[in-house]
Amino acid sequence: MRQLSLEDVPALTEILSDPEVMKYSVRGVCDEIATREFIAWCIACYDSYGLGPWALIDKESSALIGFCGVSPEIVADVEEPNLGYRLAANFWNKGLASEAAIGVLDYVFARTQYQSVVVIIEPEHVASLKVAQKAGFADYETLEFHDRPVRLYRLTRKW
Repeated sequence: MRQLSLEDVPALTEILSDPEVMKYSVRGVCDEIATREFIAWCIACYDSYGLGPWALIDKESSALIGFCGVSPEIVADVEEPNLGYRLAANFWNKGLASEAAIGVLDYVFARTQYQSVVVIIEPEHVASLKVAQKAGFADYETLEFHDRPVRLYRLTRKW
């Protein structure tokens, strides 16, 4: 993992323009302009919070294959550290999203003062639910998020 940069726009656009990858995203499919804006937002998160979505790099090819990280999200009028992840479809079902999520959470709880992290998932997004469960998320509440019914999971720091 590493920070995203504007040099990642072409590779990340390819991933985020895939309708299957973005099926459950509140942003929907992203073109190059939307991807550039997303990366600029990520860079602002690094500057403001020291965290944000990080680039996931394939160990064999060194190619960008997605992102995973914790960034601020407004949930029920409260800013929460939110775990988010996206992975290129050809890297699905290999345990990489779970590995990345666990690594990010370990980092957040070891190196920040955050007491909890949330993850927001549509109930139909079975693969994402599995990633969250493997990363340790269990209990959830149901709420509306961007006019969609979602599950809000919370993982609390273990002392």
